[in-house]
Amino acid sequence: MGSTIYNLAAAGLSDLPPVTPDMLVVLGIIFGALILFYSEWLPIDVTAILIMVTLIVLEPWTQISPKEGISGFSNPATITVLAMLFLAEGIRETGLIQIIGQKISEYAGENRFKQLLSSVGLGGVPSGFINNTPVVAMLVPVISEMAKKGKNSPSKVLIPLSYASQLGGMLTLIGTSTNLLASDVSERLIGHSFSMFEFTLLGSIVLVVGSIYLITVAPLLLPERVKPDEGELEEYEVEEYLTEFTFGADNEYLGRTVAEFTEDVEWNVKPILMHRNEQSFDEPLATKELRENDHLIMRISLDGLKGLLGEPGFQPGPISGGSNSPLTEEEQEQHLAEIIINQGSSLEGNTLARTEFLEGYDAHVLALRSRGETFHQGLEDHVLHTGDTLLIYTTEDSLDRLNRERDVILGRQGTNPKYKKGKIPFVVALMAAVVAMPALGILPILVSSLIGMILMVIGGVMRFDDIYRRIDWNVIFLLAGVIPLGNALEKTGGAELLGDLIAVSSGALPVIGVLWIFYMVTAGLTNVISNNASVVLMIPVGIEAANLIGANAFAFVMAVTFAASTAFLSPIGYQTNLFVYGPGGYKFSDYARVGAPLQILLSIVTVFGIAWIWGV
Repeated sequence: MGSTIYNLAAAGLSDLPPVTPDMLVVLGIIFGALILFYSEWLPIDVTAILIMVTLIVLEPWTQISPKEGISGFSNPATITVLAMLFLAEGIRETGLIQIIGQKISEYAGENRFKQLLSSVGLGGVPSGFINNTPVVAMLVPVISEMAKKGKNSPSKVLIPLSYASQLGGMLTLIGTSTNLLASDVSERLIGHSFSMFEFTLLGSIVLVVGSIYLITVAPLLLPERVKPDEGELEEYEVEEYLTEFTFGADNEYLGRTVAEFTEDVEWNVKPILMHRNEQSFDEPLATKELRENDHLIMRISLDGLKGLLGEPGFQPGPISGGSNSPLTEEEQEQHLAEIIINQGSSLEGNTLARTEFLEGYDAHVLALRSRGETFHQGLEDHVLHTGDTLLIYTTEDSLDRLNRERDVILGRQGTNPKYKKGKIPFVVALMAAVVAMPALGILPILVSSLIGMILMVIGGVMRFDDIYRRIDWNVIFLLAGVIPLGNALEKTGGAELLGDLIAVSSGALPVIGVLWIFYMVTAGLTNVISNNASVVLMIPVGIEAANLIGANAFAFVMAVTFAASTAFLSPIGYQTNLFVYGPGGYKFSDYARVGAPLQILLSIVTVFGIAWIWGV
C-alpha cells in the first residue's frame, strides 16, 4: 500500500517536460490570481472575471478560446451549486435549522460539554446535506445564545462550529460546492465522478476524529474573547456611550428640533430614542420638537457626557449597562440585535454612509466589531468586510425584514423572525428526494437539484426572484472563473510539469508520503485562496504526479478534495470561518492556534483512510 518507493534516479529532472512560454504564461496568471485572492485588493467576483478575460485575451498562449473561457457558467458543477444554494435558502426560510438548534440548546442547558457536543453535531451532520455555508450562517445566533445562557463564552464554541461544518461537508457529494467541482474535474480527467455517498465512510471517520478534538482539545486552546456574563452592551463596550437625558425647563433647546440640537451641541451626539409621557419615538427623530420633560436616549462620548452634565437643563438619567440601563428589559430584548456582513454582500468593501443600507430599517448602529477590534466612532465611514458584526438598535419589523436580506445575516436578537414553519414537512421531503434520486441512479444531481429548485417555488417556499437577491453570486462567478483556469493549466502542460516536479522532489518517499504532501500543499493553499480554486489547480497536478509514479490517480483526487475542506489556519480560508469571526470576537491568530494541530491530525487520518479504502 504505502511501501512503494518512487526512485529519483529512475526519473530525474532530465525527464521533466520542457518548460514552454505557454506554461509560463498560465503559471503567471495563476500566481497573479493567488495574490489577488489573498490580498483581497479586488472583490472575489471581479478577480474571477479578470482571470476569465485574461485567459481569453491571451488565447495564443493559454489555449483558451472565448467559448472555453465562459464555459464555467454552463458547467454542471456551477449550475448544481446554484440550485443547491437556492434549496439551502428555502430551508433557511422555514427556520428548520434554527428550530433544531433551539431544541438541542434546551437539551444542552448549562452543561458546557453538552454545549460543545451540540455545536459540533449541529455544524457537522446537517452540512453533509445542505451547503455548509448557510448552515453556519443560520446557527451562529443559536449557538451564541446557547453559550450565553450556559455562562459559557461564545468564543469557546463558534470556531468548533465552523470547523465541524467543514468536516461535515465531506459526508456527501452535495455537502459543499468543492465536492461538486472536484467530481466534475475528476470525471473530465480520469473518467471517475463521485457518487452521492462516494466518500461517506471516510468522511464519517474524519468527522468523528475531528469532533473529538473540537470537543476536548479546542476549548483548552481558545481564549474567552467574549465574556460569558456580558450582555450585548457590555460585550461591545458601548456602556459608556449610551445614556439618557431629561430636558428641563431651563434647557435652551426647548422648542427646537432634535436635528438642531445634534447640529448645535458641541459634542458628537447620536439620538436613538425619545420618551414623551406614555409614548416612545425612534424614527424619524430629527424633526421632533423638544419639549420639557422629554427623555432623550443618545449615544455620546465620555467627554460629551461630562460636557452635557455641566450644561443647564440637562438632567442625567442612568448610564446604560447592567441594572442601570435606561432601556427597559423588554426594550432591550426587542430592539438590540447583531447583524453579520454576509459573504458576497454589497456592503463588503463599502461603508454604511456610501450604501445608505440601514436607512430603510429604522436602525441605529451602536458598535462595530471588525477583525478582532471593536469600534464606536466613525461607524458610518468604516469599510466593512465579510464577517464584521454590527450591534444595532432597531424595531421588530425591521429585524424581520433584515432576516430576508441577502447582504446580512441576523445574529443574536430578541425577536423571532417570521419563518414559514408550515412548509417544513414539504421541504424535508423535497430535500430527501433531491438526495435520493442521484443516490439511486434515477437522475443525476444536476437534474434532481434543478427539479427541487422549481418545486421549492411552486410549493410557495421561495419566489423565483429570490435567486437574484439571496444567492451568493461570488461563489458562482468564482467557479466560472477558475474552471477555465484549470483547463488552461492542463492544456498547456503546466499541470504535468508541476506534478512531475512534486513527484521528483519527493523521490525518497513512499507513495503514501507523496499523497500526504499533496494533502498538505492543498490544505495550505486553501488557507490562502478559495477552496474551489485549490481543487481546480491541484487535482490536475495530483493526477499527473500519480501517473508518473504509477499510483492510483483517484487516491490523489480524494486527497485534494478532502484537504480543500480543511481551511483551519485563518479566518479568510473558508466562508464559515468569517461568519464566526465577529460574533466570537476572535483574533486572526486564534484560528491557527486551534487549527494547526487539527490540520496535522486530520492529514494523517485522511491519507491513511484513503489508502485503506481506495488504495494508493
